[in-house]
Amino acid sequence: MKVLITGIDGYSGWPFALHLMSRGYDVVGLDNFVTRKRVKEVGSWSATPIGSFPSRIKAAKEAFGTEISFHKGDLGKYEFVANVLQRERPDAIVHLAEQRSAPYSMIDVHHAVSTQVENLTGTLHLLYAMKEHTPGAHLVKMGTMGEYGTPNVDIPEGFFEIEYRGRKDRLPFPRSAGSWYHWSKVFDSGDVMFACKIWSLKATDVMQGVIYGTRTPEITNPRLLTRFDFDEVWGTALNRFCVQAVLRMPITPYGEGHQTRGFIALEDSMQSLRLALENPPAGPEYRVWNQFDAAYSVNALAEEVRALAEELGWQPTIEHPPDPRVEAERHYYTPIHEELPRHGYRRTRELREVIREILRDLKKYERRLLARKEAVHLGVSWRNADNKERLLPSVPAAVDPTPPPTPTVSPSSTPDSPA
Repeated sequence: MKVLITGIDGYSGWPFALHLMSRGYDVVGLDNFVTRKRVKEVGSWSATPIGSFPSRIKAAKEAFGTEISFHKGDLGKYEFVANVLQRERPDAIVHLAEQRSAPYSMIDVHHAVSTQVENLTGTLHLLYAMKEHTPGAHLVKMGTMGEYGTPNVDIPEGFFEIEYRGRKDRLPFPRSAGSWYHWSKVFDSGDVMFACKIWSLKATDVMQGVIYGTRTPEITNPRLLTRFDFDEVWGTALNRFCVQAVLRMPITPYGEGHQTRGFIALEDSMQSLRLALENPPAGPEYRVWNQFDAAYSVNALAEEVRALAEELGWQPTIEHPPDPRVEAERHYYTPIHEELPRHGYRRTRELREVIREILRDLKKYERRLLARKEAVHLGVSWRNADNKERLLPSVPAAVDPTPPPTPTVSPSSTPDSPA
């Protein structure tokens, strides 16, 4: 099976490419490397040293014996998207190429607009190119559990049965997103659902919980590492907690710390995406799978990180700064996830096991973390219309204390800067 991965240079895209290559899939990649640039914009970098993309391709070829067919370009340019699909004719497309940060979308009006324009435009271009050149391909789109918000009822997988004034129907479950980014994902879902309806396409919208981890079984050496963001804009709360423990900083769950979300290990997220590929809809259909293993409050995550850090001889404390987001401190949260287990999913990694692995990996890169320590708290507030002054000027430039390996690559490869 030939699979096109958009956003192949990203946190999920790169390990998923390795996951598929190790199983004999023909992998095609697409990326414009904008995440690397935007992480630098806020004065940060990946905790794990990431080489240029040509060096990643070379390392993957050495590990798995096949080479990724790569296209550098922007989903915002329709001719580019159409040309890639016309040339490659993939059997499936895994769409991961979107601006993925809620805080980034909340910096100011310009970041809010760019998030929504880029995410919706890229998805629409992909849908139109599929209709034109690969109408039989299966689209696996990375959605987010954040589309649903925190309703006071159980969260179904995309659709639910409703009775109103004596009549019944099966309707999309109402969305209540919590950032301009999450609203862009809601609109994306609507666009994909509509395209499937009018053009008879088939798509699986994977509503992803928060992913955590630094490794998968295919990441067998440092040249194959995926990125790990830890700053307030691009990292998750759990990432931040782990870095704070390594740097002996206070662990900082926001507000009261009762906010609860679904989580899944990186390795198990890769399994989920592959199962979606291997079990496509039988015919034209838009379907939704919720992707997570368990729900945790940020307090529970902070306590888990503290306990595991103490095992390593550290003594972190926990502090509760004000919540910069506008969200319920205490809420009901019971999402349903039945489709993935029905299609063979089995959890392989436990939270405690993966956090312990993250802490050990981050300890190796403590000097990189120290060089960008100021980026852990950048101060993006949902209540402010303009946060740019709180972000810029960014952290002063520093010499990378752990540069990634830079093997020689062929002149035909497309270079990009390390991160």
